[in-house]
Amino acid sequence: MPTQTEIELQAAAFRRLQQHLMQDRVDVQNIDMMNLAGFCRNCLSRWYQEAAGEKGIEMSKDEARELFYGMTMEEWKTNHQTEASPEKQKAFKTAFAENVGKA
Repeated sequence: MPTQTEIELQAAAFRRLQQHLMQDRVDVQNIDMMNLAGFCRNCLSRWYQEAAGEKGIEMSKDEARELFYGMTMEEWKTNHQTEASPEKQKAFKTAFAENVGKA
């Protein structure tokens, strides 16, 4: 069982990751993250939703995304998402199946 200090450090590291992805590196596309690392901002928001569920807190996918992104998904797409090449889309299908399909 992690100590309270470990929990606080983990939470701080998560907040810093969130800041990095949502403020410092908005240029990095979710599809590129998924293709290279096997997770993306949407995965992080899903994990947020799953953690809420484990605590008995009902949270929809859209609510979790808005909490993580700090805006609606449509706002994020309009402001930051670019068109993905057919090659990236094909690689994404594989990465999604290998990483999210397991979940």
